[in-house]
Amino acid sequence: MERAYEIAASIVGRVTPAALLDIVLTAFLFYQLMMMVKGRRAAHALAGISVLTGFYLFARAANLELLRTVLATLAPYTAFALIVVFQSEIRRLLARLGRHGWIGFTSRLKRREFVEEILSAVEQLSRAHTGALIVLERDMGLRTFVESGVHMDAIVSRDLLLSIFENKGALHDGAVIVQNERLAAAACFLPLTTNPVMSKAGTRHRAAMGVTEDSDCLAIIVSEETGRISAAGHGHLRKGLTVTQLGELISSHLNNQTDEASFSGAAPVSPAPPSPAPDAVNS
Repeated sequence: MERAYEIAASIVGRVTPAALLDIVLTAFLFYQLMMMVKGRRAAHALAGISVLTGFYLFARAANLELLRTVLATLAPYTAFALIVVFQSEIRRLLARLGRHGWIGFTSRLKRREFVEEILSAVEQLSRAHTGALIVLERDMGLRTFVESGVHMDAIVSRDLLLSIFENKGALHDGAVIVQNERLAAAACFLPLTTNPVMSKAGTRHRAAMGVTEDSDCLAIIVSEETGRISAAGHGHLRKGLTVTQLGELISSHLNNQTDEASFSGAAPVSPAPPSPAPDAVNS
């Protein structure tokens, strides 16, 4: 027992930080390789290559010169064969590595693309006077509201948002909720604000106010009647935003930098003076 303990201590003593890092990175790459071929036809090809490798080792051990020579002759072409057979899997592996976003630049680039997809969709919806309500979750979860809608768990894209909010579409009514920069659900029901100042506003605006009164999310509204872009947060509503202003607001929200002051100018603290005809109920 003492001898085993001494051997274990000796091995541990020789493990340097560089060796430990080497082991972890190698294990991670093997894990990614296994995930890449799991459940795919490439897994069978990999099994076949393993069998040929086993035959080669057996031929060397048993002095089967003819079999060893044939397999050794084929070996130089194996690398090219692997590239051809596993080309789609290699692309998938590189994509998996890129999606992890270990480098800050990659993460910022992904977030920028995410914001641009939303802005592009909102701009198109505004031009077409197509009503929309997009809610961006932050720290406080919106699971209850997500479960009231149609589960999606999709990548946020301009085309997807436009198809969801297309007039007379099955998912047109209700809100889209985005969690962790993914589109979690569509056609979600949100609570309407009880603030009397918003009593004549459209349903989307009141729903946006309602959900932001009880959470730290950001709600983006496009009026169906006027095409005007608005945003709600911290129980306040900011109307008449440009696409640039909305982009700055989204970026601040994602970086946890928004507060009530970010929505100043249209906050419903006291009744506002009479204004032109309010948005329609489904605006």
